Amino acid sequence: MAIFTGAGVALITPMNADGSINYAEMEKIVNDQINNGTDAIIICGTTGEASTMTHEEHVETIKQCVSMVNKRVPVIAGTGSNCTETAVYLSKEAEKVGADGLLVVSPYYNKATQNGLKKHFSTVAGAVDIPVVLYNIQGRTGVNIQPQTIADLVKGVDNIVAVKEASGNLSQVADIICRCEGMVDVYSGNDDQIVPICSLGGKGVISVLSHVAPQDTHNMVQYYMEGKVKEAADLQIKYIPLIKALFSEVNPIPVKAAMNMIGYNTGSLRLPLTEMEDANKAVLKEELKKAGILK
Repeated sequence: MAIFTGAGVALITPMNADGSINYAEMEKIVNDQINNGTDAIIICGTTGEASTMTHEEHVETIKQCVSMVNKRVPVIAGTGSNCTETAVYLSKEAEKVGADGLLVVSPYYNKATQNGLKKHFSTVAGAVDIPVVLYNIQGRTGVNIQPQTIADLVKGVDNIVAVKEASGNLSQVADIICRCEGMVDVYSGNDDQIVPICSLGGKGVISVLSHVAPQDTHNMVQYYMEGKVKEAADLQIKYIPLIKALFSEVNPIPVKAAMNMIGYNTGSLRLPLTEMEDANKAVLKEELKKAGILK
């Protein structure tokens, strides 16, 4: 059974003026997301600036999120690292504080071989009992998890059950689903490919767009699952310009700007990320207006 079907939000981490984590604002965002149809909360991922957190902050943020959600939807914790020992530690701690599943990105910078990836992921998954979602995003990690590697992992490790596919390569997604023979759940890691990946048998999306359009992102998947393909496709096409604006600079710079524009107090970003450039911010604001999100 899938950890979730639909749209899971890859949650931002709101910051206070002093750079500490703003848990009160996080709770407001979590509640608004769930009340507007979001099907899962993914905490401490790329969008959540987890790479700038201390281990203590990382675990505490997962713990706080689990408490905020209070079992209304699944909480999937990002626990990946380029150090296998660190990924094991974060994964075990996330399980202890109540995460329903883990999102484990391929090791970045090291550029592990496919055999190295298999050993890394199987070691992390073997340290916990909760489900693991592999996260394939070569643009950030420098290495692609090959379809056969994913097939070997899901067939050989019981709790590796899914993959967040952000390669942008639909042929690769089809290859993964073919090789895994029904043993993997695939989530789009790109908001502009939600419907195409669902058409190949995907279960939904782990989304940035959901921050500003939670109900429609949820509906996009639900419509497709109900056989309302045109309605799903219409929503996908409607949001393409806004999706482009949300990725006009490196994630999560634009989505934090967008959340501040629509009334949240998400604060700034931790270095080395900086504030959005004015020209890109103007385009983002205009697209939010065109989508009916910003008045």
